[in-house]
Amino acid sequence: MRLKDKVILVTGSTTGIGEGMVRIFAREGARVVVHGTRDDAARRIADEIVAQGGQAIYILGGLADPTVPAQMIQSVIEQYGRIDGLVNNAAVLTRGNFEMTDLEKFDHTIAVNLRAPFLLIHAALPYFRRQGGGRVLNIGSVNAYSGERNQFAYSISKGGLMTLTRNIADAYAVEGLRVNQFNVGWTLTPNEQKLKEAEGLAPDWPSHVSPEFAPSGRILSPEDIAWAAVYFLSDEAPLINGTVMEIEQFPMIGRMQARSPR
Repeated sequence: MRLKDKVILVTGSTTGIGEGMVRIFAREGARVVVHGTRDDAARRIADEIVAQGGQAIYILGGLADPTVPAQMIQSVIEQYGRIDGLVNNAAVLTRGNFEMTDLEKFDHTIAVNLRAPFLLIHAALPYFRRQGGGRVLNIGSVNAYSGERNQFAYSISKGGLMTLTRNIADAYAVEGLRVNQFNVGWTLTPNEQKLKEAEGLAPDWPSHVSPEFAPSGRILSPEDIAWAAVYFLSDEAPLINGTVMEIEQFPMIGRMQARSPR
């Protein structure tokens, strides 16, 4: 078991990528902390993990509230006495271009996607220090590099997260803290399924994604992200720090898209 007895908190883990992570981390021996905003969803996932032989608890909290991150870390410490890994996965995917983004929407996006990871790491740092180190994995997006026109605030928040990752990684490396980030590409989550159907696609749209976006024949799954995360949170990667890695099917720089014959 690659994560045996490691205490790992995954924010936003009642669905999608976060849910995939806590389930696979538990299979790899971790003591996972499920986080969400709905008691029924968080309880169900934690109970299912325990029923399958894993170790899990759950905590609740809306990350737009600046007092919640410290409370969450304290809850983990009270339950387990330590924290070995923190995955900042929770995010709001805000739709809207520059002109459509008002102050309220912008501030809410930054609060959840960027301020909350800062506050969570800040609250966990004393415990990482006491233990001689720890692991943080921030879940970003390929939109961090410039972003889609209709995801203005979201893209900015993920770009900021990328700088936060590198800055903290550099500042605290000598204390054993390892901070890395995944910039994730198009991933098939329940929310993405619903979103695309709401935009007019048929329910079976994942089976008909263009090779331009899915050269392997499918888009990413939460499990694809989770297995990559296992490595970064395990003792197999003790020196990897400050890395921002794309989890995608093609290179973000120098990509040569397939072209139809003329």
